[in-house]
Amino acid sequence: MAERDRLRDHRGKRDVDRTGEPRGRGAAAGDEPRFVVQIHDASTMHFDFRLQVGDVLKSWSIPKGPSADPKDKRLAVPTEDHPLEYEEFEGVIPRGEYGGGTVIVWDHGTYEPLSHDREGRSVDFAQSLERGHATFRLSGSKLHGEYALTRFRSGRSGDGEEAWLLVKRAGDTSRRAGAPDPRRARSVTSGRTLAQVASEAAGK
Repeated sequence: MAERDRLRDHRGKRDVDRTGEPRGRGAAAGDEPRFVVQIHDASTMHFDFRLQVGDVLKSWSIPKGPSADPKDKRLAVPTEDHPLEYEEFEGVIPRGEYGGGTVIVWDHGTYEPLSHDREGRSVDFAQSLERGHATFRLSGSKLHGEYALTRFRSGRSGDGEEAWLLVKRAGDTSRRAGAPDPRRARSVTSGRTLAQVASEAAGK
């Protein structure tokens, strides 16, 4: 599907002239796929987990944020695809606009797709997501190691909204850096907290 079509929902829900969010005009994709985790203090506080798949960022809302403990199964609710430029977005979306609230970049980096079939053959990452189970290795400033996204509710046939679980792979020995108190967390790009970003925006 064309990049422009994949971002139709993203553009249709917001007025970027008012929100200051990226328009999605086609940022160049790098050699390795990217990921970003943003803290979003909107109507409810949550973490936005985004994986680059082709020319867009596939996105999930995670209320409690990613965990480095394999015992934690984090609910992940899919949202609309976002443009690649959104990896760098930090600021305040005005009240009354879609997603109104403060956003900081909690973590970002690259990831390695690890999905395979029962015979151990590599599976295209986009296809693995469509099938409802994808594994990958994160290499970020805070998050490291192997994770899996697994769909457990399809959202079809009236069984509720689509929902996934984000889980760290059991036995992964990479260093653990779980999601902190979001109100005390600092941006990996600017070093600012949510309160500092909001205060600076209010002072402009």
